[in-house]
Amino acid sequence: MKIAIVNYNTGNTKSVWYALQRLGCNAFITNNSTEIKNADRVILPGVGHAAYAMEELKKYELDRLIPTLTQPVLGICLGLQLMCKHTEEGDVVGIGIFDATVKKFESVNEKIPQIGWNKIEAKESLLFTNSSTNNYAYFVHSYYATVCAQTIGTTNYILPFSSALQKDNFLAYQFHPEKSSAFGETILKNFIEQ
Repeated sequence: MKIAIVNYNTGNTKSVWYALQRLGCNAFITNNSTEIKNADRVILPGVGHAAYAMEELKKYELDRLIPTLTQPVLGICLGLQLMCKHTEEGDVVGIGIFDATVKKFESVNEKIPQIGWNKIEAKESLLFTNSSTNNYAYFVHSYYATVCAQTIGTTNYILPFSSALQKDNFLAYQFHPEKSSAFGETILKNFIEQ
């Protein structure tokens, strides 16, 4: 199985690659459209600013390619946010796979960004198989996706938000499965084996 990790000059491509290596997967980092189209699985990782990230996706025409993919596609952190309709970070129109919009956390009492472990309240989904319905995952983010029809997991930090989204072959996590210990390893395996 070939797993393409989309390279659009944002962070965490290497940490995702290392996590997949630990699982014994054949993963490679690329921005080549043909390689991405021919991969068995595609991962859109990301750490950084949404406006810059969308410009990079557009530079390689990946903003048009990604919605046409038919194999399983996983967005992680910023990858999830870019797969939504719109983000307040840089006032950017997203790829539009999910109906959620991305908003900035606002609070006088809680620290922003959210950094650390928080609980996922998961709906029944094949992607959470072999994990309990309440698991902790590692988050680093100042923006969140609103709850929508495609939400399969929620987390509460300041307010409830989408920590997992799924529509057809597209899946996305706001948290970092590659940094989320045994829970993260389990759901990465589920994505690979679905």
